[in-house]
Amino acid sequence: QVQLVESGGGLVLAGGSLRLSCAASGSTFSSYGMGWLRQAPGKEREFVAAISWPGDRTYYADSVKGRFTISRDNAKNTVYLQLNTLKPEDTAVYYCAASRYFSGTSSDYNYWGQGTQVTVSS
Repeated sequence: QVQLVESGGGLVLAGGSLRLSCAASGSTFSSYGMGWLRQAPGKEREFVAAISWPGDRTYYADSVKGRFTISRDNAKNTVYLQLNTLKPEDTAVYYCAASRYFSGTSSDYNYWGQGTQVTVSS
């Protein structure tokens, strides 16, 4: 098992930036594909970004491509999500998740953090 704790969320103006972090503990972090997913009020949880376990492949939802960047530091057991050029529609709870796969599918993720709120005001 792996335990995940997100941080870095907050309130930001449209066009601003945030950096989310996800600290992992427990099982071998470097063996997991990692992802970020989000859930806005009244909407289903949606995939945002994924990174392979060695960090050599990334995958993004079309809605965030070119604005968000996922990265990981296996020595620090941490995965990051850099959010740039934020829009009000990016407002959501952002979750870090771990999978045995490199995946853009929410159901492939077995372990989840508690989430961190990102609010973008116009």
